[in-house]
Amino acid sequence: MAAQPGLGLYLPQVLGGCQALVSGPASFTGNKEGTHSTFWVLLSILLGAVAMLCKEQGITVLGLNAVFDILVIGKLNVLEIVQKVLHKDKSLENISVLRNGGLLFRITLLASGGAGVLFVRWRIMGTGPPAFTEVDNPASFADSALVRAINYNYYYSLNAWLLLCPWWLCFDWSMGCIPLIKSVGDWRVIALAALWICLIGLIRQALCSEDSHRRRILTLGLGFLIIPFLPASNLFFRVGFVVAERVLYLPSAGYCMLLTFGFGALSKHTRKKKLIAAFVLGILFINMLRCVTRSCEWRSEERLFRSALSVCPLNAKVHYNVGKNLADKGNQTAAIRYYREAVRLNPKYVHAMNNLGNILKERNELREAEELLSLAVQIQPDFAAAWMNLGIVQNSLKRFEAAEQSYRTAIKHRRKYPDCYYNLGRLVSGRCPVAAEDKIGFSRIYNKMTTYADLNRHVDALNAWRNATVLKPEHSLAWNNMIILLDNTGNLAQAEAVGREALELIPNDHSLMFSLANVLGKSQKYKESEALFLKAIKAHPNAASYHGN
Repeated sequence: MAAQPGLGLYLPQVLGGCQALVSGPASFTGNKEGTHSTFWVLLSILLGAVAMLCKEQGITVLGLNAVFDILVIGKLNVLEIVQKVLHKDKSLENISVLRNGGLLFRITLLASGGAGVLFVRWRIMGTGPPAFTEVDNPASFADSALVRAINYNYYYSLNAWLLLCPWWLCFDWSMGCIPLIKSVGDWRVIALAALWICLIGLIRQALCSEDSHRRRILTLGLGFLIIPFLPASNLFFRVGFVVAERVLYLPSAGYCMLLTFGFGALSKHTRKKKLIAAFVLGILFINMLRCVTRSCEWRSEERLFRSALSVCPLNAKVHYNVGKNLADKGNQTAAIRYYREAVRLNPKYVHAMNNLGNILKERNELREAEELLSLAVQIQPDFAAAWMNLGIVQNSLKRFEAAEQSYRTAIKHRRKYPDCYYNLGRLVSGRCPVAAEDKIGFSRIYNKMTTYADLNRHVDALNAWRNATVLKPEHSLAWNNMIILLDNTGNLAQAEAVGREALELIPNDHSLMFSLANVLGKSQKYKESEALFLKAIKAHPNAASYHGN
């Protein structure tokens, strides 16, 4: 967990505090001012900042430190303060905790440090929050404040249920996984009502219980439960998810404290202690089995994605990921079925359209592929990968001008796009494009060539391929095509120079050795040409053309 480093500096106090909470308030005697020095507080702030840079939830460790310091080390009597505030008691300022200069200094230090860390984070993010879409967090885009409030509270109840019964686990809860509650007549309102009844009951006990030990442990448990969850609550800013199991790691500490205290209190008021002990052990055993099962699901993408189908069958992203996994394994027929379902569930899911269009292109279903890719770029005009793939389909349909325009549009939206420059070069030189992209960040090469009208724009082709190699120096196909084009147009000296430059960057590429060897042979540099042919044969002995030349 990202936030552990900051909390770790309070570990000696936490251990002593936990002992005090178990055995009662009278046993806690480790409140020596020297053990809570400024150095350790500052170090805690520093490590909390490091935790926040790993995950924003790390900042909440400072709040946990403050709660622990006030309730356990400072022994703040919450009930006493509430009573004096309600009765406007002028003796409020005489409360010992409020007059504790060391405690007030530490809390001020934690608050100042937290504010400073948040400011730095704000500047790093460009003084603005990240941009999210409606599919990431539908409730935050609802027009009605009432609808937003109801759905946020329903999300809280789902998180609480995942802590109580972690059975419904899913790697992604967005894209329609949880339909919006649009009226108070929805039966799911019962869940959020139950949540608030439980919370109000716990808060009442934490504030008004006659037992100071109970008040302190309940307040501390609620603090550990609620404070780490605040960044994910949508209260201060919009978050990019509906439910995320990872944000429950830290709140689970407070949940465990409350659960343990609850079972402890129950065992004191009943004679059936063995039954309660058996019940607790049963819960631990069931959760252990669930943990083992879930860990096994995380061992492979296929098992993880398929496990989500039963939890979130309405989630388009789940179907998309299952389809992507099947496509990577070569099962195109099944992949098409899942991609189509993803598009049906979310008609604006451009990544699913792009991948489905690519598979249909490979199966020579070009018209439908063009329709899907055209729709994708209409929905998201800056989707560079879809523009490039649309150009490949248009080229296959012999619509060369439209294909060139699609390539140039892709490059306009993604300046550093070597595969697209490569395809553009093949188009204008008279060769068919062979590089397609499934999804941003994932490329694959299709070694498939067809013939069509030669556009004979050799200079444009060379410029496009040169751009591809500048952006991606290891782009072997672009280097090869430059060598071959220069060779075919009689520019042997330039072809040789390009070949040597390519081999310096990719010294073990046998196709480059072969192409350069051909150029050297035509330039009557037979010894060097023969040496390169032999080197290419050694690297790839089953290539008949290498032996023939």
